Amino acid sequence: MKGFIKPVLTFCLHHSNRLFVIKFTRALTGLHKIYINHMDTISSFDTTFEPALVKEMYQFGEVKHFKEGDIIMDYGKYIRMMPIVVKGTVKVLRMDDNGKEILLYYLSSNESCSMAYSCCVEAKKSEVKAIAEDDVELIAIPHIKLDEWLCKYPSWKNYIMRSFNERFLELLKSIESIAFHKLDERLIAYLKEKQRLSGSSVIRASHYLIADELATSRVVVSRLLKQLENEGKILLYRNEIKLMKEFN
Repeated sequence: MKGFIKPVLTFCLHHSNRLFVIKFTRALTGLHKIYINHMDTISSFDTTFEPALVKEMYQFGEVKHFKEGDIIMDYGKYIRMMPIVVKGTVKVLRMDDNGKEILLYYLSSNESCSMAYSCCVEAKKSEVKAIAEDDVELIAIPHIKLDEWLCKYPSWKNYIMRSFNERFLELLKSIESIAFHKLDERLIAYLKEKQRLSGSSVIRASHYLIADELATSRVVVSRLLKQLENEGKILLYRNEIKLMKEFN
């Protein structure tokens, strides 16, 4: 395994509101190298977690980057890390026995998937799929640290409990939407949520994708979107929807 690099020592330093992760490494060829990885300390992390915990998160966690459409977690796979989103948006889906997927919720900055935490702790296979909605940066926390931090850091315990509560409330909203709201109301709520997460009035999504995430047919979605366009609330393009002022 020529050229394989093995970390042997890691230091974390704070300076001028930046966190420097310094890793001393040794190549199997006998050469010694120093790799310095620096990144801005996430302001939301600073207000959420103790400084010592933030330092450990960058020391033991792994920063990962995903492109739009990349699968972060998949059905039936063991999960060895809990992702915390730093930048971008992640959508979490569930598949029924017939292979039909439905959108459960979105994750954005400083949020994590409670189901990933549960699978890590209990060593279970994933029952959900997580997909990058756009370019995503996240910190992957190794499963061996999850329980340790619960006892060590009060802020971590609060974060995990709050995450479970927020995801539970979002699931209740999804159930309520399916059970009590008409499909046109669900479609409008879906587009507004997409606008909120992206910060743009242009929604990049095909009719097939929207239908899958709303657990309905493409024909029905296309008909409802055309109706909104006729009302002057949206403009339809190929795989894009522009929300007009009248939409809100």
